[in-house]
Amino acid sequence: MSELTRLPAWQQLWEHFAEAKQLHMRELFESDPERAERYALEVGGLLLDYSKNRLTDDTLQLLMQLAREAGLPARIKAMFKGEKLNVTESRAVLHVALRNRTNAPILVDGDDVMPKVNRVLERMGRFAHAVRSGEWLGYTNQPITDIVNIGIGGSDLGPLMVCSALRPYAHPRMNMHFVSNVDGAQLKETLKRVHPETTLFVIESKTFTTQETLTNALTARDWFVQRARDEKAVAKHFVAVSTNQQAVADFGIDPANMFEFWDWVGGRYSLWSAIGLPIMLYLGEENFVELLNGAHLMDQHFRNAPLEANMPVLLAMIGVWYINFYGGGSHVIAPYDQYLHRLPAFIQQLDMESNGKQVMLDGNPVDFETAPIIWGETGINGQHAFFQLLHQGTHISPIDLIASLENRSSLPGHHEILLANVFAQAEAFMRGKTADEVREELTAQGVTGEALEKLVPHKVFGGNRPTNTLLMSRLDPRNLGSLIALYEHKIFVQGVIWHINSFDQWGVELGKQLAKTIHAELSGKSGPAPHDSSTARLIAAYKQANGRN
Repeated sequence: MSELTRLPAWQQLWEHFAEAKQLHMRELFESDPERAERYALEVGGLLLDYSKNRLTDDTLQLLMQLAREAGLPARIKAMFKGEKLNVTESRAVLHVALRNRTNAPILVDGDDVMPKVNRVLERMGRFAHAVRSGEWLGYTNQPITDIVNIGIGGSDLGPLMVCSALRPYAHPRMNMHFVSNVDGAQLKETLKRVHPETTLFVIESKTFTTQETLTNALTARDWFVQRARDEKAVAKHFVAVSTNQQAVADFGIDPANMFEFWDWVGGRYSLWSAIGLPIMLYLGEENFVELLNGAHLMDQHFRNAPLEANMPVLLAMIGVWYINFYGGGSHVIAPYDQYLHRLPAFIQQLDMESNGKQVMLDGNPVDFETAPIIWGETGINGQHAFFQLLHQGTHISPIDLIASLENRSSLPGHHEILLANVFAQAEAFMRGKTADEVREELTAQGVTGEALEKLVPHKVFGGNRPTNTLLMSRLDPRNLGSLIALYEHKIFVQGVIWHINSFDQWGVELGKQLAKTIHAELSGKSGPAPHDSSTARLIAAYKQANGRN
């Protein structure tokens, strides 16, 4: 047995689960008229309704007891103090320092990191202002109209999601483009839409050696130089977010236009750093700072609120309840906002790369489930696609329904229909529909006898399907910052409960290593290497199709 499964609260939760699993949320609401008010929490511009979960007061009390027994309060303090929680890489975990708006000292190895953070933020602001104001000109003295961000993973998903979500706040002259896929089609199609004289490329790579990013960057550079016919012009159209100054200079980028970040910034937590440069270019310094302010608001809440009234802790422990006791191996992110259509993919990386681990901090295998499979789509589209499984399938998949209360559309009636669907889906997942209710409904429609009874089982909904409803007062930079930080901290809490390292990602390395060997074979730079018969046959098929045998 692991340390977690020996904890008293863990054992008590299993005893409680034997009774709690029989409860239906319909009955919980009927027996407690104040349930919705008691099981809700508001932080800044975010309102969380967690009343439609298979929970009682006893469940929540035991979950918070588990959090304390797992050492959560001490681990929260350790993160904000700059202790090296990423033990396999001996690194601090300080994305919270990037949005530390109080400027209180945060130490890493005895040094306050805040002067460095503020210095880079100020440089980003000056550069963004120069580009947005038209002061920064391309090689033909034209202002920048298009920004192409070239990165992958956290250097793509975070900036892409934020720029998509906050598009109404963008500079009217700016067009944003994101390239991450080494499949040349994405870059090729992007380059068709931009002009070299007015395009700025932002190359985002901590080491400036990431194969996918550098391949795309070098291709973009070749495309640019062929048209500009001047190598020196690269300096006016390419900037870098990196730590490798020599590689950046060798590429042709002026080191003065390199924006740094640090090893205590994890890739999937990096949009708050210089990785967020495309966000600032697109939205402006003021809106980027508001994004930081919203995240800082959630940081302070997470750090100071009691566990029982702590939004990230509540979401995390409710998730533990389903993952480890109900066997809920997946979790759905369903934003009812077109601007948030990239949020599910962003949360997918954030959660699955953080907590998709099979060993604990001490190196021993886990004997419980860790990260769920995160998936989703905009909710209104999901209703006509995968919600069927969520309502009547055999899986338990908790769902986060996310929406904005503010009606930003000038199109009459649209927002009311959208919000009606959010609230209706949450109610339908909770209530379901009994056989008697189906019979009454069919009878009213004139269906009777054998035809009625044949239809009944197909139209019954068991209900009791868990949802969290997250409502933003409005989708703006501050509230989006709070929302992202909420999920970051939720994931951290679950990692603490499971005694795993949420801040490394060794699982992505093996494929990269093998790809280098196979790439050398496919490109003819090396002879055949030892492979299993399947891989060898696939390599041979490629060579034959491309005349490389």
